[in-house]
Formats: sequence, structure tokens, C-alpha cells
Amino acid sequence: MKRITLILLLLGTFTLAQASPKTDADKLYEQEKYKEAAAAYQNIIDNEGIAAELYYNLGNSYYKLDDIPNAILNYERALRIDPSDDDTRTNLALARSKTSDKVTPPSEMFFVTWWKNLCNSLSIHTWTTLAVASFILMLLGILAYMFLSSTTLRKIGIYSAIVLFFAVILANLCALGQHLTTRSHTDGIIFSSAVTVKSSPSESSTDLFIIHSGSKVEILDNTLQDWYEVRLEEGKQGWIPTNTLEVI
Repeated sequence: MKRITLILLLLGTFTLAQASPKTDADKLYEQEKYKEAAAAYQNIIDNEGIAAELYYNLGNSYYKLDDIPNAILNYERALRIDPSDDDTRTNLALARSKTSDKVTPPSEMFFVTWWKNLCNSLSIHTWTTLAVASFILMLLGILAYMFLSSTTLRKIGIYSAIVLFFAVILANLCALGQHLTTRSHTDGIIFSSAVTVKSSPSESSTDLFIIHSGSKVEILDNTLQDWYEVRLEEGKQGWIPTNTLEVI
């Protein structure tokens, strides 16, 4: 009897250990309690730290609530942490298709697009791991060239080391680029239903154009307390009140 009781206690402890705020939030989402799920995911982020999956799930919850600005904001935050996630990119595109402003980004040189796509094909963790592994293998190749007697093996070692040297540089550059993107806060999402962009940081200045909720902008100047100078992805720029925007 004591053995059965002990087993039941162990099973109960294991079950409790398996429970987590993330599991509870996921259950709320599965039960279509999207408002409660969003609050639960946000609470996890506030108390336990950021994670791409949490921002992705939070974005999904807001998307189900038809809160498009918040959905876009959290998909963008998820992509800052893991730009290689195709599901997040797909859902972000769906959310942006529901915004009023249909922005066409300016064209860029093909090698710039190629470089961005390459760096975003893997997460920062994967690039870092690849950099470390390539560096270790490069050292082994150098050691093989220095100490092996076989000419063939020495050639393989040195040629491999040269290739791996460039792999180390590539992986470190991509990891660094993603790290800087994650740490920067130069983009934002418009939350007001409609914002009149001004020619200068003053209500009496000239009206330039109007942008709507869900639009993504680059913050050019955040030194003023009540105004941001921003630029749209298509290149237009001007000033908007700070309370109309949420920084990614």
C-alpha cells in the first residue's frame, strides 16, 4: 500500500512539473479563448523573457481577435529573434494584407536581397553554432596540414581550412547582423486608425500624407519627447506623434 501511495505521489509530482504557463496559454488558445490566451502569452513574456515562439503565438492570438496592429507587431518581434521561421513570415504577410496601406518597398540591388535572404535563412543560434563548428574544423585542418605525413591528407587539410575560414567569416557576419537587428529599436507599427504625417514636429505644420493602423515605419529621429520622424518602406517620410506608434 505504501508503495502504491509513493508511486501516486511521484506521478502527481511529475504531472505538476510538466504543467507550465506556456501549456496553460496553449490550452486557452486551443479552446478559442483568444483574449485570455493573449494575456497569458504576454504575461509569460513579461515575467520569463522573450522568445520567438511566444511572440508568434501572441501574434496568432491577436490575429484571431482581428487586432491586426498587435498581430503585426508581435510577428515582427518574433522575426527579429528568428528570421528563418517561414510560418511567422506567412502569417505576417496575411496580417499585412488586411491593412489599409498597401506599400511597395523600393527595389534593391540583387546582391543585397541575396545577402538578406541568406542571413535570414537560419536563426542567430544556428549561425553561432555553425561559426564555432567551422572554426574547430578549420583548426583541425591546419593541424592535419602541419603534422600529417601524407601529402594528400595535408592538401585536404589545408584546402578544407581555407574553405572553413570563409565559412567562419560568413557565419559570424550573419550572426552579428541578426544580433544588431534584435537589439535595435528603429522600427515601429502604427496603432492609431489614421495618422496625418507632418512636414515638421508641430500640429500647425503642413500635412504630407496619411498612414493607417498596421503600417510599418522606420524611426529616423526619436530625440523629441512627443514626435517621431519616420520613413515608410516606400521611402516617404515625415513627423508623427509618438503616441500613435508602438516600437517593435
